[in-house]
Amino acid sequence: MTETILSSYVDIGTIGSISGQMSFEEQPEFARQVADLNNYGQALNSCETVEEVVSLTIEAVSLLFDFESTTFVEVREGEPAIKESTHPGYSAGDEPGAIARAAVESGETTIETGQVASVRDGSEVGAALAVPAAIVEDVVVVLVVRTTSDENVGDRYATPLEMLASHAATAISNIRSRQQLERARTDLAKRKEMIELYDRLLRHDLGNDLQVITGFADILAEELDGEHEQYAEKIDRAARSSNDLIQRVGDLVSTLEAEAEPQPRDLDAVLESVVETVRSQYESLTVEFDPTAFEYRIYGGDLLDSVFQNVLSNAAVHNESAVTVSMSVEATPSNVTVVVADDGSGIPEEVRDDLFKMGEKGPDSSGTGLGLGFVRALTESYGGSVDVADSESGGAEFRLSLQRV
Repeated sequence: MTETILSSYVDIGTIGSISGQMSFEEQPEFARQVADLNNYGQALNSCETVEEVVSLTIEAVSLLFDFESTTFVEVREGEPAIKESTHPGYSAGDEPGAIARAAVESGETTIETGQVASVRDGSEVGAALAVPAAIVEDVVVVLVVRTTSDENVGDRYATPLEMLASHAATAISNIRSRQQLERARTDLAKRKEMIELYDRLLRHDLGNDLQVITGFADILAEELDGEHEQYAEKIDRAARSSNDLIQRVGDLVSTLEAEAEPQPRDLDAVLESVVETVRSQYESLTVEFDPTAFEYRIYGGDLLDSVFQNVLSNAAVHNESAVTVSMSVEATPSNVTVVVADDGSGIPEEVRDDLFKMGEKGPDSSGTGLGLGFVRALTESYGGSVDVADSESGGAEFRLSLQRV
């Protein structure tokens, strides 16, 4: 499967502004530096691990600039930690200094000059520069450099370092996405193994017992009459219903086993077909949907349409009166989230944690409880996720996030 690769671009307007402030003699050197940075950017996007990104970034700083030290800070869930540093006062795993934390909080390049820029007393460092790089709104990387001179440190180095930090943040974001997808596949494989085990037990052991129960219940119903005959008929119906559920679980297992690797799909085309189908099936359901808003490419399998059809039909099936569903989309460089919000009766808080478990269903549901379990299993197999919350109109809001091509 083609991997999702984000791209980081050099702001041409910024480069033009900076180069316009240089003398004629300085401009060729700046152009070479930009070219070198873009070459490093391409190399960074080919890295397989975060450690490779860190090492290559520090190498780039060492070769392209003349700094006293360089510190690479990675940020995960808002928490910064040093990955590598050429400064003798720092080691991998240490908490970064105040200038790096300030850059994370502000999301902007931060400069310190004078004694405050030094890590230890007696240092000849005259200035420190902390350059953050974010993906969407989350800071992923901070490059901290220290120099013995404080003369125009921001004007001279901020822009090229921001370019390099952006390349590094993009590379790390891509690596995290690949790791997330691999974890999802591993989790799904383990879940499939458990489902297959239960399937074998249900079909063989319990299935055989139910056949025996059904057979004896039929005999009893023929021999008995009155109230006792009704009891025998209830036993027979319960056994047949349980056997039907076992068959449904088996069909679901077979479906998941047959699902191929996710491939690039046109989200608007998938949703347009699903919405048309659901509208024709449920007269009480109104779907507000603009296909032009969903013109994204995402990763999904052959059953992606079933995922959305289950969620949309869920609104019609579990609301007694007419219901309106509004569909919207949110996109980041790595993910696309489809939001399905209805104005129905909503989902009780106490059942939400178990809503996506196989066989779980609400207290008033007459279904098997497999529909939303099916939705989660498939969505996660595509490297995505699904959540539910209250909609603005008091109904249910499902959020299905998928990997973006």
